[in-house]
Amino acid sequence: MILVLNGPNLRRLGTREPDVYGAETFEDLAELCRDTGRALGEHVEVRQTDDEAELIGWIHEAIDGRIPVVLNPAAFTHYSYAVRDAIAQRTAPLVEVHISNPAAREEFRHTSVVAGVASGTIAGFGLQSYVLALHAIAEMKPTS
Repeated sequence: MILVLNGPNLRRLGTREPDVYGAETFEDLAELCRDTGRALGEHVEVRQTDDEAELIGWIHEAIDGRIPVVLNPAAFTHYSYAVRDAIAQRTAPLVEVHISNPAAREEFRHTSVVAGVASGTIAGFGLQSYVLALHAIAEMKPTS
């Protein structure tokens, strides 16, 4: 199993700044992730929340279950030390993803407080960032 966790405003894909985030919807993203998981022989569960506490609870669930995570923390990327501290406890690979390239956007988006405790970061490839992250997770997962 791989959890794909998404932070604030990502359920609004398709209508939220399509010039930045594209025209695909959150359901398109979820379907792409599940299809990619099936192709990799993995069950992928996709979740989204606008609530920091709920996101942290899901990260704790992954930690306790040793479940790999693909995480788009969205705005929490830039200021949530609580999300960062949760990720620091990870027990399985965690890849930070972004649809856009934060380094090419407003200056406040240039800093990720979570990048230093993630296994890696993939950004700027649209929804394909998730596909790349799922492939990376599949490569990092220990074989049973």
